[in-house]
Amino acid sequence: MYRALPLVLPRPSGTVRTCVLLALLGATGIAILELVREQTGTPGFFVGLGLALLPVAPLMAAFRWLGRAAPAPWSQLLFCFGWGACTAALIAILANNFATEWIAAATTDASAADQLGSVAIAPVVEESAKAAALLLVFTFRRRHFTGPADGFVVAGFTATGFAFTENILYLGNAFVEDLADHSGALESVTAATFFVRIVLSPFAHPLFTVLTGLGFGVAAVSARRARRICLPLLGLALAMGLHALWNGSSQFGEHGFYVVYSCVMVPLFGLLVWLAVRIRRDRLRAVEGELALYAAAGWLGRAEVPALASMPARSLARALARHSGGRAAGRTVARYEADAAALALLRHRARRGGPVRERDFARRERELLHRLWRSRATAGPALARAAVMEELIPPWFDPLDPAAARTDVPGPRRTSPAQDHGHGHGAPDRDPDPALDPVSDPGGQTFRPLEFSHANGSCVDPPLRTSRWR
Repeated sequence: MYRALPLVLPRPSGTVRTCVLLALLGATGIAILELVREQTGTPGFFVGLGLALLPVAPLMAAFRWLGRAAPAPWSQLLFCFGWGACTAALIAILANNFATEWIAAATTDASAADQLGSVAIAPVVEESAKAAALLLVFTFRRRHFTGPADGFVVAGFTATGFAFTENILYLGNAFVEDLADHSGALESVTAATFFVRIVLSPFAHPLFTVLTGLGFGVAAVSARRARRICLPLLGLALAMGLHALWNGSSQFGEHGFYVVYSCVMVPLFGLLVWLAVRIRRDRLRAVEGELALYAAAGWLGRAEVPALASMPARSLARALARHSGGRAAGRTVARYEADAAALALLRHRARRGGPVRERDFARRERELLHRLWRSRATAGPALARAAVMEELIPPWFDPLDPAAARTDVPGPRRTSPAQDHGHGHGAPDRDPDPALDPVSDPGGQTFRPLEFSHANGSCVDPPLRTSRWR
């Protein structure tokens, strides 16, 4: 008798996955650019490219502003933009053309096929192609997907890239049509297309895809498996429905487009802007509340917490660091701020019962604490000074005063003398080990980020009891 042995395949490393994704984006980018150039011609392509670039920077800045409380890596955001502009756009063009041609051949009515493809096929294909980027980030970069704000940002960058490529195609075709008709500038199809797509509704595609992003964002902090599956699907379905309504607005009569725009799109846009501002404010409050626990344990100075929960104070701290220590110091403060926000949101997500594995939670928290401790000498005084200048703490506090620094910026506390491992009071000072400091939550439960056994040189992860947390 032979016993079958399971085949264990090693999981691809991060470098391999990155190379595969870059190759995919490069191949689809070349393909979509050549496809658009063939449809618009070289002059139309460059005209469309120049005009389509105009709304990209403001949209990216708006979504980046929303995520500044805990900024995602630029590499991730650029991947999402590239996916929308290259891969999702190529999938959409090929699938839409195939479906429209198939419907036209089956019904022998090209006009009906175009209408059906615009209302029923395009929303499903395009929103699914854009949602694939969100699914990839949600699956492989879960640590950067900590809530609805991240869903907003990832969806916004993906949809901005998709709209960018689509605008090149529409504006390029309009320019070619104007060249053939010898139309004037004001009466041109290019001007009308520019007004509708760039001036009037640059937020259309981001508005659709943000609904999918909200589904993924809420799922990221949900403890129930059913919600983590159903909420992204619900958001995707809403995005498809709104997209179909937008594409079919011209079927509602001569003024159907303006009715849908004024009665649906504008109010929904205002609602999502309000929701984005509230999510950003709540996220900063969560950062302040969670970091207060680490400050009470000695990992942060008390003056740093309000500064880390204030975007103006963060910006001022970076400026102060650059002024005194150059660009390297400014980058150190920026990394410190990002790590502190990531640490706070990691604990906040676990406190709410999110799907965080115990071992990964402990390892990630210890990693962030070590990184904060290494940068604290540079970032701590800058953040404390920024808190004073922004009037977030009493004006009499001087973070540069050595006496104030000794009392207000303590080192991590040890829980018992036994943890000194034989070092007496006269032992020389050394950098503390973040694994030796306990952190307590308001409910009184003591949590150690990671316990280290010096006897055998191994790490022991304590269980994360999220069910006891509120």
